[in-house]
Amino acid sequence: MIVFVRIVGGVLGVIIALSLVDLANPAFDVATPQGLIVLAIWLVAWFAVGFSIMPYVTVQPAAWLIRTTLDLSTGEFVGAVAGLTMGLLMGALLGLPLSNLAPPLNWLAPLGTTVVMGLGMMSMTVAKRHDIAAALRAYGLLPKRPSDVRPSEPSDGPTVYVDTSAIIDGRIADVVASGFLWGTLVVPRFVVDELQAIADHRDSSRRSRGRRGLEILAVLQKDPRVVVQLVDEDVPELDTVDAKLVELARRAGAAVLTNDYNLNRVAQLHEVRVLNLNHLANALKPAFLPGDAMRVKVIQQGKEPGQGLAYLDDGTMIVVEGGGTLMELEVDVTVVRVLQTVAGRMVFAQPRGEL
Repeated sequence: MIVFVRIVGGVLGVIIALSLVDLANPAFDVATPQGLIVLAIWLVAWFAVGFSIMPYVTVQPAAWLIRTTLDLSTGEFVGAVAGLTMGLLMGALLGLPLSNLAPPLNWLAPLGTTVVMGLGMMSMTVAKRHDIAAALRAYGLLPKRPSDVRPSEPSDGPTVYVDTSAIIDGRIADVVASGFLWGTLVVPRFVVDELQAIADHRDSSRRSRGRRGLEILAVLQKDPRVVVQLVDEDVPELDTVDAKLVELARRAGAAVLTNDYNLNRVAQLHEVRVLNLNHLANALKPAFLPGDAMRVKVIQQGKEPGQGLAYLDDGTMIVVEGGGTLMELEVDVTVVRVLQTVAGRMVFAQPRGEL
């Protein structure tokens, strides 16, 4: 591909060279051997120039443009295209009166005005895309986001400040639907802004998580069992979202709902009540005692020789001693001991026939 582009560049160089040749010049007199040699050297030089620089003015700029476009988020790309279009139109209109200037300003001034306006408007629309989108939503030109819905009146239940991690996780909607969480869920504006920033992130996985969080927030706003309040409360002297959330909850005497281990620890240090969905999930897993019987399917080898691993429906790991030879078989086992770790609960068991 590069060789073909270079050859095309060389041919264009030869065409440009021929267009610049003045056959009336004695140096290019093709009737003499010296003129033919000079003409040949002229054409070869222009061929070499075109052959050398063609990839740098075509392929490489195009590859850079493609990489840059792929790195842009959807909001940045739409803002750049809209800003560039508006800037070019404004530049063209402003350049019309400048075309009456004396040459060469009659074409340099309109061209420069158009380029400057196009690039300037593109930069401004990308930088201020969130504010522009908010203004368009305010005038009804764009549909409102779930986060733009007016907060409802506080309820009589507990007040809980919700962290970004708990919203993105999604299980909060199921907990609310089950009736175990009620009252007022307070979502500060800086949490919504963090969700929006994640939804606009260049990385596709982070972008999908942010959009999931906004969808979960919309589901919670429609659920009659809780009241979701979007508040503009802030703590300007603090920088991080976690610190702001803990301080607001401390001042209000409220709890914090999160999945973040670090936020959990910080809130406990400030004597703020924490509702951790991961702790709730672990607490609801079935309790096992030594001597309990169960039937499991060994699906893989364990770390220790002869061990087999099985998993319950809730993800609890069952380590079957001597189960390495029972791969892909359903066996009756008896619980020997239970180990609680940071990652969760591990149950050690032995096949019933070996006890």
